[in-house]
Amino acid sequence: MPITRRLKLSLSLVALMVYAMVAGCAGAPIQEMSDARQAIRAAERAGAAKYAPEPLAEAKKLVEQARAQMQQRQYRDARYAAEEARTKAVQARRISEDQGAPPPRP
Repeated sequence: MPITRRLKLSLSLVALMVYAMVAGCAGAPIQEMSDARQAIRAAERAGAAKYAPEPLAEAKKLVEQARAQMQQRQYRDARYAAEEARTKAVQARRISEDQGAPPPRP
């Protein structure tokens, strides 16, 4: 096979792989949204409304922001907001547990 033909084939394969990677990253952050909502529910069960209302409110605000961004197909921003929401919710749960809230019921 001539060098130029092999080079074209190699470049085509590289371009296809890059496209597949970018397309995979650009999808809606369904899992991240689910993780954030579950973390918020866990924080609420741990008493975050009483012991850590600020991070809990911030987590809820970020989930709502992520939902709006998903509707506008701003998936990268939505993913970031959902991940931040999960982080805030986990923080709220930990604060609640440290403040002596009873452990969450299953």
